[in-house]
Amino acid sequence: MANGLCPPWVLREYAVLADGERGAVVDPEGRIVWLCAPRWHSDAVFSSLIGGGGFFGVEPEDRWHVWGGYYEDGTLIRVSRWVTADAVVECRDALAMPASPDRLVLLRRMRVEQGEARLRLRLEPRPGFGACRVRDPRLEGSVWTAEAGGLRLRLRGAHGAAWNPESGLRGAFRLRKGECQDLVLELSERASTAALDPDPLWARTEDAWRRAVPDCSSLAAPRDARHAYAVLRGLTSSSGGMVAAVTTSLPERANTGRSYDYRFAWLRDQSYAGLAVAAHGPHDLLDGTVRFTAERILADGDGLHPAYTVDGGRVPQEQGLPLSGYPGGNDRIGNRAASQFQLDTFGEVLQLFAAAAHHDRLTPEAEQAVTVAADAVERNWRRPDAGLWELDERWWTQSRLSVVCGLRQVAEALPGRQAQRCAELAEAVFTETRRRCLRADGRWRRAADDDGPEASLLTPLARGCPPSDDPSSAITRRFVEEQLARDGYVYRFGHAGIPLGEAEGAFLLCGFTMALATDRLGDRAGALRWFERTRAACGPSGLFAEEYDVRQRQLRGNLPQAFVHALLLECAVRLNDVCALPR
Repeated sequence: MANGLCPPWVLREYAVLADGERGAVVDPEGRIVWLCAPRWHSDAVFSSLIGGGGFFGVEPEDRWHVWGGYYEDGTLIRVSRWVTADAVVECRDALAMPASPDRLVLLRRMRVEQGEARLRLRLEPRPGFGACRVRDPRLEGSVWTAEAGGLRLRLRGAHGAAWNPESGLRGAFRLRKGECQDLVLELSERASTAALDPDPLWARTEDAWRRAVPDCSSLAAPRDARHAYAVLRGLTSSSGGMVAAVTTSLPERANTGRSYDYRFAWLRDQSYAGLAVAAHGPHDLLDGTVRFTAERILADGDGLHPAYTVDGGRVPQEQGLPLSGYPGGNDRIGNRAASQFQLDTFGEVLQLFAAAAHHDRLTPEAEQAVTVAADAVERNWRRPDAGLWELDERWWTQSRLSVVCGLRQVAEALPGRQAQRCAELAEAVFTETRRRCLRADGRWRRAADDDGPEASLLTPLARGCPPSDDPSSAITRRFVEEQLARDGYVYRFGHAGIPLGEAEGAFLLCGFTMALATDRLGDRAGALRWFERTRAACGPSGLFAEEYDVRQRQLRGNLPQAFVHALLLECAVRLNDVCALPR
């Protein structure tokens, strides 16, 4: 573990902490190996996860131990648990809430449940993805202070530790049964005098989670639904912007160059989350999503980007980092897809606004954004676009059906002239899409120039476009199942000459949309089978990545993937005995 590097684990073994403004990744040994500060898109302070150095570890000195852990229900408060030869030790971790964009507080509380244990503390901040070292560390009373990479650091609870210029802060604690040791780490852009008293910080954090995550006892898989809510809340900033994932550069497939930065807010993903929340009720997350999305549309109109920083800024251009990377990955920050034209984004946000209107949660700004979005669709729907999978620009069928779905739902939700105009535009788009993209046998093509199978078509089918009584819906769903499903999991599309499962993992978004589409077509039992199979594809922490390697039972891609948790939540709402999708 020299130079601040920690051995990597398979992705399913990691857990995540988040407070809405940034997130941390915790390995099974209790080391925080990823944390960007002060915000999601800032440089990492701990980046051992991708080979950048820096971590914050608390673990038993006794190497003969087994590990485990769990999230406290409806929160992202994580408890790591270790059983040694002589003791049972728990470490409770959280990013303190309510959170501030310019200041984070990390809480760690160690407690011995049985026996007596000696715990080892190691803290090595390395801002700038490992490029910067701490300057001027000093102990002021019971609090360590230091500066590094433009950040101010304070640590309470380790006054007996020693700071080494090369290896950071090192210390140890001996705890007996029932004894606790608290560590409180603060990182901020400005000097702070706020109290670092752990008890009130823990109390406020627990209260914030109680208020943030609603009861889900009436839903299918209620505990998983609450966990999905907690993940979505943890990934959502006070601005309303929700990052797609906590991390960057975790590979979808080893050594293929498919490693991306997901620390940004995709409006499509935001809409998926908002639609899932709206299906359950008018939760606060819906309001934030509507506000953030409307602001982006009003600001950019036709030039709407697929993704933004959570404060509404532009996503930086993609660039590499001079790091070794997570095994099989290529370290990079920024994302080139943010400059693409993705027509389906307009369709998804229109569906979001319609759902908000049904709950009487459509603000005047959002209603204005509906008009701007409809104008943009009218001017641009004939253009090729990059589509849901952010590929080459083509006349993707899913993009047009998404737009039709959004326009029709807005026409139902908003009265007057706006409704008539959206209905007419929806009919024009649908008529031309049907002419170009529907085969004579009633199956929807992947694109106007591509007859291949395409799982993204499940998304509009799940939303009712075309309606369930249109024969093309059942024909297309069945074809996707025949061509792109294996062992109960669904893949995005075929790769020429490569069997499913070898080119990439099963795509978990598609598994959940298959469940929703199957239910909409009247097969509740089949829908539940797809739902149960897909929700099994998580790690021990209950977190989902974007893809799942079925053969190796491994997660692939950045963690945790927001839109997968959003679709799990929507399935949990739709597939219970009380709520059924309208036919």
